[in-house]
Amino acid sequence: MSDGAPPEPTPAEELRTTEVDLGGLVNVLATHLYSTPLVALRELVQNAHDSHTRRRLEDPDGDHRPLIRVRADAARRTVAIEDTGAGLTEPEIHSYLATVGTGYTRMLRELTGNQELIGAFGLGFLSAFSVADEVTVTTTSHREPRLGHRYRSRGGEQYQVEPVPARPRPGTVVELTLKAEHAHLADEDVLRDVLARYCVLLPIPVHLGEDEQPVNSVEVPWRDPSDGDRYAARMRFAAAFGRRFEPLTAFPVHPVEGATDAVGLLWVQDGGTYGSSDNRDLAVYLRGMLLAEDARDLLPRWAGFIGGVVESDRLTPTASREDLQRDEHYHALRKVLADAIVDGLYETARLRPAAWRRILTRHGNDLLGAALCDERLFTLLADDVPVPTSQGDLTAGALRAAGGGAVHVALGSGGGFEEMLYRAMRVPIARGDRYAVLPFLRRYAQLRGCRVVELGSGQGNRELFRDPERPLPEHESAWLAGALADPGEQLVPARFDPPGLPLVLVPDREAELKARIEDDQADARIPSAALRLARAFTARTDGGVRARLYLNLASPAVQDLLAAYRGGHTGSATAAGLLRSIKVIMAAASSGPSEGDLTAALAGVGTAVSALTAAVPAGLPEVPDSPGALSEEP
Repeated sequence: MSDGAPPEPTPAEELRTTEVDLGGLVNVLATHLYSTPLVALRELVQNAHDSHTRRRLEDPDGDHRPLIRVRADAARRTVAIEDTGAGLTEPEIHSYLATVGTGYTRMLRELTGNQELIGAFGLGFLSAFSVADEVTVTTTSHREPRLGHRYRSRGGEQYQVEPVPARPRPGTVVELTLKAEHAHLADEDVLRDVLARYCVLLPIPVHLGEDEQPVNSVEVPWRDPSDGDRYAARMRFAAAFGRRFEPLTAFPVHPVEGATDAVGLLWVQDGGTYGSSDNRDLAVYLRGMLLAEDARDLLPRWAGFIGGVVESDRLTPTASREDLQRDEHYHALRKVLADAIVDGLYETARLRPAAWRRILTRHGNDLLGAALCDERLFTLLADDVPVPTSQGDLTAGALRAAGGGAVHVALGSGGGFEEMLYRAMRVPIARGDRYAVLPFLRRYAQLRGCRVVELGSGQGNRELFRDPERPLPEHESAWLAGALADPGEQLVPARFDPPGLPLVLVPDREAELKARIEDDQADARIPSAALRLARAFTARTDGGVRARLYLNLASPAVQDLLAAYRGGHTGSATAAGLLRSIKVIMAAASSGPSEGDLTAALAGVGTAVSALTAAVPAGLPEVPDSPGALSEEP
């Protein structure tokens, strides 16, 4: 030990070989490697495709007409995949078909560098046992056109190979005797739907049954070299391929030298709103075969309205071939796709104004958030994207013009006196409670050099509710607070327009947020990082003031109420009670807090009216015809 040399191994430490339970391994690979049994059809069609590519490489001058045909027999519960490819010799059956993890396709790609070959792991054939009780392979190699062989296996653990008459021409038929739970795969309608999805980009025609029209006969716009209407071809492909929504416009994905070889098509979907759901829909094809049906993470998170298809030879699949390795090619493709979306939206705005208007109308909410994530998009959308307001959807420029150079934003959902105030101002108020509206307008104000008046915030309220010309004496403020304010409300004397509105109850939005995040269930609903930020933001308020009751000292009604109180008028308390009842009734229609009793408030209105009318002398009008009537002697 003193010289640092490792100790000699004892007999108990001899290296041993890891034992492999072949039955367990086959079961795991065949049954649990793939998320859906439909993948078995994809893998077998893929093998047929590679067989054709192999034959073309090995016999480039031969008479070879590539064809893949899939047949179903519901009565026998079988599905057969036939190809006119290279076929297999008997040694190849043992070496490649019946040996887990060994694939001739992978070896051939390494030898030739051919990127059309799809297979990579030598596992695809095992997927057949996930759906079939028995698998039979009848094959004739183009190298031995007079010999035929039949492989048969139940479960994949054991198999037998026997000689059979040669096929009329080289190629292979793989027949699956389906398990009872997968008998529905022998339905031609099911097969047509599956094959049309998996094989749409395969260059070799794939036929179902005796159909003359291949299931993959859809025109692929990025492969068509013709000079026809390329935009129309893109829209046809998007309409045929889109599973849930019609396309509003479509734009290409081009390879970028030094980044990615990916090509394809993206489109804007006519459906869904990003605020409620993520409708990103991207399918990825590797060498023409569907690899990942839901590769939405390749698209930017803000692009919840985008669908598309891309194909690449450089992306690396996982062993199940249902997902992608997150390697440098994956991350390069993410950037290329984000750039393609931005470029496509610019192209649409410039060349297709009708489609652009539809996109803005359909996805304005989504685009507000998207503009905040990409500076190029903000430049494109700043003056075009609609913003929800109290007067319908308006652009930020229209909001600015109507607000006299300022953009007004309500931080709450309005209602009650708040909503009445906004209507009385005759200025459109942006809905700051909607997705991305407030940060978008803040960014817009920076870009255009205008003010944002945030109604409901301390700063915004100070701009809207001005200080009174003279402060009220303390005893008058105390009397008004007791007469008008409910628990949790702070009375704030102010001046604001219009003067006909005597008071406005404005909820404290910071207090509302504090109450929500301090709720017992907040930890379960809100991510911890967001919760920490929200609590830091609301730490400056103790939540004691839930709303501010702004009293309009410019209002004739409030001036008369104060004059009556100062003069000891017996109706001042009744008039104050009437205002309080009106406040409670209006607050009941608001999203803000209301501590008052609505039933009592309604009754209070009747009581106040009765008391005031009882004080009117006979022969005088029952309803005062001037705002100063309350201060006159009865």
